[in-house]
Amino acid sequence: MPQPRQHGTPERNRPGGPHAQNEPTGGNGLPEPTTPNGRAALEALLTEPARALFAFDFDGTLAPIVADPRDSAPQPGIVAALAELAELAGTVAVITGRGAATAVDLGGLDRVPGITVLGHYGAERWSDGRVAAAEPPPGVSLVRAELPGLVDASGAPEGTWIEDKGRSLAVHTRRAADPDRALELLGGPLTELAERAGLKVEPGRMVIELRPQGVDKGAALTSLVEERGALHVFYAGDDLGDLPAFEAVAALRARGVSGLTVCSSSEEVTAVADAADLVVPGPAGLAELLGRVTERIRGLAA
Repeated sequence: MPQPRQHGTPERNRPGGPHAQNEPTGGNGLPEPTTPNGRAALEALLTEPARALFAFDFDGTLAPIVADPRDSAPQPGIVAALAELAELAGTVAVITGRGAATAVDLGGLDRVPGITVLGHYGAERWSDGRVAAAEPPPGVSLVRAELPGLVDASGAPEGTWIEDKGRSLAVHTRRAADPDRALELLGGPLTELAERAGLKVEPGRMVIELRPQGVDKGAALTSLVEERGALHVFYAGDDLGDLPAFEAVAALRARGVSGLTVCSSSEEVTAVADAADLVVPGPAGLAELLGRVTERIRGLAA
């Protein structure tokens, strides 16, 4: 199974390790990014929000991780914070591995004016109550047919279960007696199945997903930035699938778009905190950050 990539650079190193939270600065109550690029981008986002795109992962970022993803719900207050931000920002978007309509329904995201939700890593798009999506590749049907037998034959402990997302399938181990052992047993067989089906293996927090190739959150974010003509971009995520979006922010910087990456931190994944300009303590910390950002934008505009 693919190993988590390490994205730390000397600029990103911070005292206290990858889980250290950024400290508030000055009198505005905003935490300070640990990188020069991040600090410049935050200033630009605050002063020119109408030319900015604010994008967010869903699970682990807007919504706390739960044992069963079907029970997922947004962090209290965070959707209201997004709605307030949407009144000031050029674009507010969610980019998720879930189906777009599923994320909207679970999160009540239709309460956010003008929001765009890109589902299945950008293969689906929800806006104005409508979903646009291409047909999934045939390999998804192959995985759907063979995955139950493969999981049974792997010896994975009880509590391991399969989530069918329509365009992809995920094997969850969080409810298993030994989640890490389940992932170890499943890694090889799932990789082999994905190769036969022409799909990609996407490891995550107590989950392995088999999904179509050629789409990721980085490509989705870049496309949306270009479509909207955004000059500044903010992206928040928590898991390995968000690292391509962080990489996209770095590439956009080279093209003159200022960018800030934010990690909604957890003890389960460290690579995202290592790669981020700013680290907040999970969805609750992100909700607080959004409230402070909105307050600061309004204060500067007054």
